[in-house]
Amino acid sequence: MRQKIKNNDNYLIKQLPKATAYVNLNLSVAHISDSWLRDFNLSLQAIEKNSILGIFPSLTTKWKQDIDYAFLGYKNTPKTDKYFDSSTSKCWLEWTILPWYDEAENIIGAIIQIEDVTKHFLLQQKLEKLEILITVKSQIAKIGSWEYDAINDELKWSDMTKIIHEVPNDYEPNIDSALSFYKPGKNQEKISKYLDQSLKDGLHWSDKFQIITGKGKEIWVIATGKPLFEDEKFVGIIGTFQDITEDVKAQQKTKESENLLRTLIDHLPLNVFVKDLESKKILVNQSECDYLNLTSEELIGKSDFDLYDHDVAQVSRDEDLKILSTLEPMLGVETINIRKDGKQTNFLTSKIPLFNEDNDVVGLIGFSLDITQIKQKEEQLTRLINVSALQNKKLLNFAHIVSHNLRSHTANFSMLLGFLIKEKEEQEREKLLSMLIGASDNLLETIDNLNEVLEINSNPLQEKKNIHANTKIDFVKKNLHSLIKNKGAHIINNISNDVYIKGVPTYVNNILISILSNAIKFGQNKTGNKIELSADKIKGYTILVIKDNGIGIDLEKNKDKIFGMYKTFHQLEKSRGVSLYIARNQIEAMNGKFVIASKVGQGTTFKIYFNEND
Repeated sequence: MRQKIKNNDNYLIKQLPKATAYVNLNLSVAHISDSWLRDFNLSLQAIEKNSILGIFPSLTTKWKQDIDYAFLGYKNTPKTDKYFDSSTSKCWLEWTILPWYDEAENIIGAIIQIEDVTKHFLLQQKLEKLEILITVKSQIAKIGSWEYDAINDELKWSDMTKIIHEVPNDYEPNIDSALSFYKPGKNQEKISKYLDQSLKDGLHWSDKFQIITGKGKEIWVIATGKPLFEDEKFVGIIGTFQDITEDVKAQQKTKESENLLRTLIDHLPLNVFVKDLESKKILVNQSECDYLNLTSEELIGKSDFDLYDHDVAQVSRDEDLKILSTLEPMLGVETINIRKDGKQTNFLTSKIPLFNEDNDVVGLIGFSLDITQIKQKEEQLTRLINVSALQNKKLLNFAHIVSHNLRSHTANFSMLLGFLIKEKEEQEREKLLSMLIGASDNLLETIDNLNEVLEINSNPLQEKKNIHANTKIDFVKKNLHSLIKNKGAHIINNISNDVYIKGVPTYVNNILISILSNAIKFGQNKTGNKIELSADKIKGYTILVIKDNGIGIDLEKNKDKIFGMYKTFHQLEKSRGVSLYIARNQIEAMNGKFVIASKVGQGTTFKIYFNEND
């Protein structure tokens, strides 16, 4: 019967769910559960050959000590330590060793129960690390937590939440006192609304608030809340509480800086833009918007090809690529922009590369100053300087002409009068008087010519009118009828009847008479004296062309004589060298010009450029 009971005890021990072994006083295994063998991949034969201390070699010393205590009747508390399993992986074992008594309460051995707590131990380690990490992050990020127990109407704050509120560690908040920290007005109204919605609708919330701490300091926080339910019954709210005062202040300073920068660049008297690596605009100021008649939203993302003439845009893109590749700025370069609507603007442009925090180029910054009016003023000044220089030259020439001619006439008068005074014979005196009358007529003619030139130079801004070219040519031909007939000239007019020229009528009349009369007078013969007239328009000028087949001019030899006063280059009767000088003054007074081409014996071509502008 006793043996039967022992067998039953052994059977029960084998089925124990927890790994259990009964050890005799000689440390041999008397009974062992199947769970021990299964959980630790051991065989019964291996255990029976060795003492219990050989199963986990790394724990032999500690087990020996605990077993000795058990043999003395002491109950050991559970202990945990690491060991290495059959695959040499580090594991953790928890054991409990108790005395083993017989029916007479005699110690006959020890009862050892073990459990592999590796997973639990690792989870515990992970949890401890996580708690440490959360604590550190909470301290660094100034994030606290809070929990409201609706069943017991209790509110708990974490240590960090108390630190943020600047209250003592033993402070015990409640809902009313917690709400009182929120700044009166919209902040208290907003947090009260969130709490109410959490209670009624289970709303999760996260928002920014201003609170007044226990020490009276105004700070910014982000408070979050999440309602808790059990069996669909509201039981409370958990949430976080973070101090974001420094972030808000930094954002405010950043925003203030951005507003200051935006205000500055928007009021600069030049166009400012920032482009990315593809030359697309990512920032523009108000001047750039005004120039392109677009809003900043409409300009962002646009390239120069979207905004300007293609050729101009390509020049700008090439400039950008050079700057982005060489990292060398372009400073103070005169550029021309032509918008899609055709408006042309002169700019003084600078572009510099834009770098990020890693010193990588990410785009470029551009500045363009509109210098269109300055360029126009420069051009006006240049024209004025040129006109002044020309006028000064004309005045100087005129002074020389006046001085020379009047001096010649004066000398001639003086000489004739001297002869007249000394001459006694009446017939010779009459000849001298006749010569004096001729000299007087020549002087009057010279004075008339000089007056005409002076009139042109002193009053150059006479009103210009539209003049029908063929009507004016017909008028001139009538005036030159006798000369044309006498010289046998054939005038071929190829000018279209719709051609008009802009000029001072009297000047145009004199210019045409001067050029045509010269062409007629210097014809080679009466039978082949041919003159062709034509017209053209180019770059703001109407050009009348008068081409003859006359005796021609040696331009290399006579280029300084052609338009000089009293300069002649053909020894013909009545060739005085005045008409072309006056004609040149008249065409220049109308902002026009002469262009002449000629070869000796082949004829001359006069091109008269009439300026279409006022």
